[in-house]
Amino acid sequence: MVAHRLDEIDRKILAELQADGRMTNVELAKRVGISAPPCLRRVRALEEQGLIRGYHAEVNARELGFEVQVFAMVGLESQAEVELNAFEERCRNWPLVRECHMLNGEVDFMLKCVAPDLSSFQSFLTGQLLSTPNVASVKTSLVIRGAKDEPGVPFDVLEERLSRSA
Repeated sequence: MVAHRLDEIDRKILAELQADGRMTNVELAKRVGISAPPCLRRVRALEEQGLIRGYHAEVNARELGFEVQVFAMVGLESQAEVELNAFEERCRNWPLVRECHMLNGEVDFMLKCVAPDLSSFQSFLTGQLLSTPNVASVKTSLVIRGAKDEPGVPFDVLEERLSRSA
């Protein structure tokens, strides 16, 4: 497990940046209890290791005019690796698809989609998704409201787990 390779300060850095990726290095160093130069070295090392993949602003989709959010459960005719890869590549190229997850179970993929309105999503659904080679079925669920949307991982759970295994 990667978390065992990280020390407590690295995990604190990750937790703080996950909560607020805009803070200055000086503020981050203060919060984790080290000086700024080693803090910056640690952040750069975490980035190089791929543990920090990027920094993003959390935008309000509805305020920007994306009123519709839909989860689409996609079943494929074939689950051959070449077909799975082809579907994933198509998903990466569809702007309305914001997340794509391959699943185990009744459906092969779960897509999280956003659209300005229902008719835009319907056009995507019928004009692109349903006409994609190898797509056998699509079931959609329109999001009424969200109750929780937390990015990242729960560091308190990680720390508790690590303290039990030490």
